[in-house]
Amino acid sequence: MSMTDKDKSKTELFLELAKPNKEGFSRAVNVNEFKGKYATLILGNGGSWCRSSGSLGRKYNVRRNKKGNKIESIELHGLNKNPIGKNIPKEIHKTITARRCVVLNTSNVECDHKDGRLDDPRLNDPDRVTLDDFQPLSEPANKAKRQQCKTCRNTGKRFDARVLGYNKGQVRGNGIYTGTCVG
Repeated sequence: MSMTDKDKSKTELFLELAKPNKEGFSRAVNVNEFKGKYATLILGNGGSWCRSSGSLGRKYNVRRNKKGNKIESIELHGLNKNPIGKNIPKEIHKTITARRCVVLNTSNVECDHKDGRLDDPRLNDPDRVTLDDFQPLSEPANKAKRQQCKTCRNTGKRFDARVLGYNKGQVRGNGIYTGTCVG
C-alpha cells in the first residue's frame, strides 16, 4: 500500500518540496510555497516542525532565514553529523503532556528538557533520562525559555527568575553558568 499525501509527516512533505541532494543540501524554500498539499507546513509561532531539535534537525542542519522575527524561507545545509538526540521516551512524554504548564498553568503543553543546553550526555540518551529531567511548558513559555537559553549561551549569565516575580533568581548557583542549568 502506498503512502498518500495525507499520511506524510511535515518532515516528509518538506523534503519532497526542498529536494535535498545526497549531501543534505537544498534550495531555500520560501514559506509562500506552503500551499495546496504543502499547506500543513504553514508556520505558526516558532516553526515547531523545522526546529533543529525536531526530526528534520536530527538529520539535517536546518537554516531558517528570517526577516525581522519572521521566517521567510527554510533550507537544508548538509547532513547533521552531530545530532542532539532528543528522543523522549513515550511514557515520559505522555506523563509530562498530561500535566499543566509549570509557568502559565495552562493545558496543551510541550514536553521540555529542563536543561536547555543538554550538556550532560545522559540527557541525550533516552535509556538514561528520567521524568525529573522534563517539565510541561506551553508553547509561549517554551519559546521564551529557548530565548533565555540562547542569551545564556552568549553571555554566560543564567536567567534571573526575579523578573517573573520570584523571590530568588535561581534556587542553586549564583547566576553564572558553570556547566549546569539545575536550579
